[in-house]
Amino acid sequence: MTAAAYDAMAVRYAEFARDVWDASPMDNAALAAFVDHVRGAGPVADLGCGPGYLTAHLRDAGLDAFGVDLSPAMIEIARANQPGLRFEVGSMAALDIPDASLGGILSWYSMIHTPPEEVPGYFAEFTRTLASGGHVLLGCFESDGEPLTVFDHAVTPAYRWPLDELAALARDAGLTELGRVYRVPGENERFRRGALLLRKS
Repeated sequence: MTAAAYDAMAVRYAEFARDVWDASPMDNAALAAFVDHVRGAGPVADLGCGPGYLTAHLRDAGLDAFGVDLSPAMIEIARANQPGLRFEVGSMAALDIPDASLGGILSWYSMIHTPPEEVPGYFAEFTRTLASGGHVLLGCFESDGEPLTVFDHAVTPAYRWPLDELAALARDAGLTELGRVYRVPGENERFRRGALLLRKS
């Protein structure tokens, strides 16, 4: 369902997302911290890479980055935009990545559509594929003091998470929180945003 929804919106979404990253210095700061932690640690997977803009950013920052996305249409756009990078169709629930092979994982708003009961399995895959000491940067819509709630995302329904709950699920999977970022909604944004920096214990 999520893959089909993004397939249908792929071209439009790629246009929308092209410059959205540049609008938030706080998001850029979170990504810069992640890059500093994973530099030289091995391959970095951009999971839920969409059109591949952040995968290219990681590459330009000197990382050995590649992208994975559930949507074949998104991967087609990513490959066309960045022919020098590797992009694969795949699910975060069952990654075609060897055990303990990654230095880092970027999961930037790529779990927002995941039903809450499936999130522990995603974190388990992160732990399985990360080398010891590997890092994860996870971005999400934050609940702003409310319980976990679903909302009408432009592509398909998505979730707003309390960061404490996400951090607890990550901890149960063997990922230790190093830090977090909250930011208020920017122009044309509805909800508060959150990010977690995690490390495999």
